[in-house]
Amino acid sequence: MQFRPDTMDAAGPQVWEDMTVEVALSVMAAAGTGHLVVCDEDGLCTGLVTRARLTAVRDDYGYTDRVRLRDIADVIGPFASPLSTRDEAERAMRGRRLGALPVVDEHGNALGVLALSR
Repeated sequence: MQFRPDTMDAAGPQVWEDMTVEVALSVMAAAGTGHLVVCDEDGLCTGLVTRARLTAVRDDYGYTDRVRLRDIADVIGPFASPLSTRDEAERAMRGRRLGALPVVDEHGNALGVLALSR
């Protein structure tokens, strides 16, 4: 079974890799969302970051207000293709302990976000 558009949420707010953790948390709070799609300077999706991840980074002993999203190693990938099966996406999320996974087209544009049901 492949994903249908109604099985994923809209991509939501998209932010740049050079945004700081503090600004990303502010954007997330203003948007009322638990995740942000992270894009490179060309607007292509490079990953997704969650409120839990940003909070953990901010609460780390070595944190400074200069930490940018690109500095957070696990922001990058994985991604789901619109042709991925539900089982493939769920395995990828569970294997990396992700609650959400960006869906990108063949050009790297974010189409939406898949989330594990709780």
